Amino acid sequence: MKQSMKKLLMMLLTLAMMLALAACGNSTETGQPAAPEASQAVESNQPENTEASQPQAESDLAYVKAKGKLVIGYTVYEPMNYTDANGNFTGFDTELAILVCEKLGVEPEFVEIDWNTKEVELNSKAIDCIWNGMTIDEERKQNMEITQPYVKNAQVVLVKKGTSYEGTASLIGKTVVAEQGSAGEDTILNDENLKQADYVPKSLQTECLLELKAGTADAAVLDLTLAKTMTGEGTDYADIEIVDFLAVEDYGVGFRKGSDICAEVNKIFDALLADGTMGKLAEKYGLELAD
Repeated sequence: MKQSMKKLLMMLLTLAMMLALAACGNSTETGQPAAPEASQAVESNQPENTEASQPQAESDLAYVKAKGKLVIGYTVYEPMNYTDANGNFTGFDTELAILVCEKLGVEPEFVEIDWNTKEVELNSKAIDCIWNGMTIDEERKQNMEITQPYVKNAQVVLVKKGTSYEGTASLIGKTVVAEQGSAGEDTILNDENLKQADYVPKSLQTECLLELKAGTADAAVLDLTLAKTMTGEGTDYADIEIVDFLAVEDYGVGFRKGSDICAEVNKIFDALLADGTMGKLAEKYGLELAD
C-alpha cells in the first residue's frame, strides 16, 4: 500500500514538472519576451537621425505675420533712413520698407540699433531685418540671408577743402575715421596705405563728418550715398569734398540665415522694379539702382 502511494506521488510530481516545462516552452515559442527585453526591442526600432524625427524649422515669414509687424533695424544714415527738417522720419530705405511691408501684410516698426552689434540683434530676434544701406559682402552672406542687390554704392575718401590729397599714400600716419563695423572700416583695413594711418572708429558715419569739420580727423572713408547727400554746397558740410573712390559695392537687406522672408522680399523688389516704383524712389533720393 505504501509502495503504491509512493508511486502515485512520483507520477503526480513528474506530471506537474512536465506541465511547468511545457508552459515555459510555449512562452518562448510565441515570442513573449520579458518586460526589460520588450523595452530594449522598442528602443532599437526607433529611427535614428531621420528627417521625420527632427523638428521642422520655423517659418520666419509665419513668425512675422503672426505678430503682425516687421521690426526693421536701422541707423541714422541720410538718404537711407533719417529725420528730415520737418521732423518726418523718411529716406529711401524707409519708404521702400514701408511699401514692402504693405505687400507682405504687416506693419513696419523701425528700431535704431548699434551698427556694430547688428548681427547679434538680428539673431536674438530683437529685430527681424537690417535695412539701412547694408553693403553685401561674402562674410555677411555666410551669416545672413541677404536680398538681391537693389542700390549701387562705393566707398569714398572725404577731406576738408584745401587739403592736399594724392591717393591713399598721402594719408599714411594721418588720422582717418570710418564707422565701426562698416564697409568703410573694411576698406581701410584692406588698403596697404590706409592700414598705416591712425584709424579711429566712430559709432556713426555722421560722427565722421563732424570730426572732419572740427579738424580732429584728416580724412574719412564713408558711403558714397551718404557723402553725396550730406556734403557740398547747401549742406552743413559745404567745406568737405569727395576726393577718391576706393570700392564699388551693392546694398542688400539682411535677414536671419535661412529666413523665408528674403525670397518674398525679392519677389516684391522685382515687381517694384518692373512697374517703375523703385526707379522713381531712387531718383527722388539721388541714388543709382543696382544692375
